[in-house]
Amino acid sequence: MSRLQLALNVDDLDEAITFYSKLFGVAPAKVKPGYANFAVSEPPLKLVLLENPGNGGTINHLGVEVASSEQVRAEIARLTGEGLFTDEEIGATCCFATQDKAWVTGPAGEKWEVYTVLADSDTFGTSPEPRDGVDAAEGGACRDGTAARLA
Repeated sequence: MSRLQLALNVDDLDEAITFYSKLFGVAPAKVKPGYANFAVSEPPLKLVLLENPGNGGTINHLGVEVASSEQVRAEIARLTGEGLFTDEEIGATCCFATQDKAWVTGPAGEKWEVYTVLADSDTFGTSPEPRDGVDAAEGGACRDGTAARLA
């Protein structure tokens, strides 16, 4: 299974949960302080909402969720061969889940991740160091334990 991920900054999490529940006809799969995600089957989408007052309506980051760590490693090899690979996080805690992931940066600076969820977590994130060439305040998510803002 693969599906696109869209991580949005929202001003008001409760308001956004109400709207997206109605739009996609599903309840959130996970709700935590400042965070919610939806596993939408049609269209196949992982919608992530990150409460980030003052930045609502902007993209936090984009991604492709894959079924296994093997698929993440295959994407790391493929993306490296294409000259796109920027960083990997294996066993990282991010967005209330332990994940294996790879990051790339698009031509306009947009952050993309290819990831698989290994397990649920009670914490948002625990990775303290910034990704190679990416200041956590500039974009992406989770390296510094908070949702980084993309303005």
